[in-house]
Amino acid sequence: MTTSPHRGLLLVAAMAGLAAVAAVAATAFAADPWLEARPVPRPIGGLAAGFVPSGTPAPESTFTPTAGSWHDLRPAPGYRVVLLTTGNDRPTGTLRSAVGEWARENGVDLRTIVADARIIAGANEAIALHPDLIIIVGEDLIDPMALVSANHLSQQFLVVGAELAEPTSNVTAADWAGASFRGEGLGTSSTYNPASFTPQRCADAVRAGVAAVLSGHTGLVVWLGD
Repeated sequence: MTTSPHRGLLLVAAMAGLAAVAAVAATAFAADPWLEARPVPRPIGGLAAGFVPSGTPAPESTFTPTAGSWHDLRPAPGYRVVLLTTGNDRPTGTLRSAVGEWARENGVDLRTIVADARIIAGANEAIALHPDLIIIVGEDLIDPMALVSANHLSQQFLVVGAELAEPTSNVTAADWAGASFRGEGLGTSSTYNPASFTPQRCADAVRAGVAAVLSGHTGLVVWLGD
């Protein structure tokens, strides 16, 4: 059976189109290393004495690390983090800046999703990237994340400057007296103080919280004091 010249041209064009699609897909895959499966990189360094109390903290409990005990534990370069955030207030902006500075200092691969008008969609977008850690910044995310995190137990979350009322084992928080928003109708703590969200306090919260996740002390609240 012979093939007409017209049909042959269509076949060639179709094959060329498929090749082009495959090339684009291959280029996108090569350009985005997050699409490649790989184990979570081992952290560098270790915790100093006093980060956690003696013994194993009870699930959902709160512990106060010794100041600076987290400094020598950091993620390996290329550690993948999504910053999921909402809100334009000054405390939230300071926390965002602290996350960005931490990521730059440690060679972290950071992506930011601002979910102001699409909180659930933004959370799903973050989870779909399969990052090593999702950092939550913004009070409006607290109640939705209580539901989302409980349905994605293999994904690690870190809430900074707030905490979930009843966190699952994959949700860690770094908090202090001037922050302490908990959601679920509990609202803002009576000790809430926007002035407590200083660049140094926010930087410490990010680093201490990440250190807790890297060391396997998850599902806990890292309390940085008053």
